[in-house]
Amino acid sequence: MMKIYDISQEVFGCEVYPGDPTPERKVLCSIERGELYNLTEFDMCAHNGTHIDAPFHFIRDGKAVDHISLESFIGMAYVTEQSGNITKKDAMDIVMKARALDSEAAKRILIKGDAAVSSEAARVFSDSEILLLGNEAQTVGPEDAPMEVHRILLGADVILLEGIRLGEVSEGVYFLNAAPLKLSGADGSPCRAILIDMNS
Repeated sequence: MMKIYDISQEVFGCEVYPGDPTPERKVLCSIERGELYNLTEFDMCAHNGTHIDAPFHFIRDGKAVDHISLESFIGMAYVTEQSGNITKKDAMDIVMKARALDSEAAKRILIKGDAAVSSEAARVFSDSEILLLGNEAQTVGPEDAPMEVHRILLGADVILLEGIRLGEVSEGVYFLNAAPLKLSGADGSPCRAILIDMNS
């Protein structure tokens, strides 16, 4: 029997990258107020909570959300637990271990823990031709200087899945579905990311 892990943040209480707007919910209609139905309007940044970064986020001619193949977001993935700054050697070890376990899962790597990807590690991941790199922080690189890491990864068409929650997930291979909303021309999108343990 499979086990499903919801690795997404709740939107209205989610973490927000410093300087980004916070999601807001507005009740337009309410049964409680005597109206016929409930109706909600919400306003949020494309990079609030659990979200993907499209190459267009940092690359002038990069792909927008609606031009990325769904293969990047859906398929086998490898979860690795790390802490601190991920070095070039760490990244090489992660890729090698993932490939040894499952070559398909090695295309989508999710990093569990309080970890930041260094520019040297980003080059290893981009050279490894992975499709997606995920992490628990709201940005994949150092929070005070994320640009270089983003440009390296997004410049190689490595899609970023940021703000995931892997606290209940052990290291290993899972099936990932982190499809974004189909937002034409957008640089990012919120998503409901889930992992499925096919062997539980």
